[in-house]
Amino acid sequence: QVQLVESGGGLVQAGGSLRLSCAASGRTFSNYVMGWFRQAPGKEREFVARISWSGISTYYADSVKGRFTISRNNTKNTVYLQMNSLKPEDTAVYYCAANPTNAGTADYWGQGTQVTVSS
Repeated sequence: QVQLVESGGGLVQAGGSLRLSCAASGRTFSNYVMGWFRQAPGKEREFVARISWSGISTYYADSVKGRFTISRNNTKNTVYLQMNSLKPEDTAVYYCAANPTNAGTADYWGQGTQVTVSS
């Protein structure tokens, strides 16, 4: 079993930066592909980024490509999402997920952390 706990969300002005962290418990964290998703009020959950178990392969949604960077430290059992040049449309609850599928499901989800970007 894996538990995921996100942190690092908050209120930031447009153009600013935030770094989200997702700390995992369990002995098999390094075996999981990890991903970040977000959900804005009144909208469906949206894929943001994912990273392979080795950290070598990454993939981003077009809306965040060039601004966000996903990374992981398997020794620390933590995955990160560095968010730069934030825009108001980035406002959402951000969730980390273990072993996300192409269909948008995952084996494990965190509780979410709120990111609010003011104009």
